[in-house]
Amino acid sequence: MCGMLGVSPSMTKLFGLIKRAGLTDYPVLITGSTGTGKEMAARAVHQLSTRAKKPMVIINCGAIPENLLESELFGHEKGAFTGASGRQIGKFEQADKGTIFLDEIGELPLAMQVKILRTIQESTIERLGGNRTISLDVRVIAATNVNLEDAVKASTFREDLFYRLNVIPLHIPDLRQRPEDILPLAHRFLMEEVRSQQLGQISFSLTALAAMTGHCWPGNVRELQNSIRRALATTVGKMITPADMGLEEVAGEQGKQTLFTLKAAREKAEIATVRQALGLSGNNISQAAKLLEISRPTLHDLLKKHDIKVNC
Repeated sequence: MCGMLGVSPSMTKLFGLIKRAGLTDYPVLITGSTGTGKEMAARAVHQLSTRAKKPMVIINCGAIPENLLESELFGHEKGAFTGASGRQIGKFEQADKGTIFLDEIGELPLAMQVKILRTIQESTIERLGGNRTISLDVRVIAATNVNLEDAVKASTFREDLFYRLNVIPLHIPDLRQRPEDILPLAHRFLMEEVRSQQLGQISFSLTALAAMTGHCWPGNVRELQNSIRRALATTVGKMITPADMGLEEVAGEQGKQTLFTLKAAREKAEIATVRQALGLSGNNISQAAKLLEISRPTLHDLLKKHDIKVNC
């Protein structure tokens, strides 16, 4: 959905929540470990909203020095501080009528949290060095890999801001908690990279598939994608091995069992993906085919192949 891929029950549930979040203008708080895809979830909410044709402005709250953060968020007027040679429009103002995505919001200094809270409450800003109140219409989506409830208890994050942001909570589970998604994601990443790099026909060996399903992926989806890129940059053949990806082979009965069930796992993933698309589209065949990026006849073939009934 909107570039996101998942066939596990937890991701199917998340896609439903994202779709419903897109129907509102309420603030969204996305939580999850690093590399799970929080920015993609934010983009999906924006793309499914009435603001989709307006800008989505992204700012990483932990990547900007504290002394520059206010100017980045709210802008400044000429002469507001040394080096301010002209007016700068801040991120909130750039996102007017659209969405602002505040990534790593748990890294915000307390003083800036107060200003963010006021902006959300009043839908207004003032540029640094300015004396004019500017009204804005901005949808706020925030994300963090920090447990904000713990941060509130530790007095490093404002409780009132947490409740303002946590109107629609979306949690993205770690990849190890949804093993059904590993192989579909791996195949998509491989196809995308092979196409973009024009590498020709390259595939995973059975041992690589087994190693991927046996790995715990502490870096989540980002680690999976980067391990495939590493393999494509180093392999000299047309078959990716566990060593190419920096993974250990799965040995013994576990490896045999994994290899034996790969076909069944792929079919299960295919069925779940088709059902997910039908659910999101309200059983509309044309829309479901677009979500799956396939033709209507191909979708009809899949429905027949897996004996999936469509209740209109």
